[in-house]
Amino acid sequence: MALWQRKDHESVILHSDRGCQFTSEEYQRFLKGHGLICSMSDVGSCADNAAAEGFFGLLKRERVHRRQYMTRAEARADIFDYIERFHNPRRRRKLANLKQEQLTLTQQSVETG
Repeated sequence: MALWQRKDHESVILHSDRGCQFTSEEYQRFLKGHGLICSMSDVGSCADNAAAEGFFGLLKRERVHRRQYMTRAEARADIFDYIERFHNPRRRRKLANLKQEQLTLTQQSVETG
């Protein structure tokens, strides 16, 4: 989806741990062939997966543990719906609010002449 959704081939950074699937020559060739930037932190760094672990914790609490899926396709469709229609818009709103808050904090409260 990072490939499909990017605009005008803007840079996309994919962060992962150092698992064998991410360090394999095939995966690295795929990234390079599509102009994607690979990001991995140092061996043994537990902070590199904090964002992903946080997201999966939310996903399980807010969606997966509240439902019972009959098929893998049903689970896949429901999780996609959660990410695209609930989680991502919530993140965008939070980022917009943070940017607005930063603007407010950096603006002068009194006009100077």
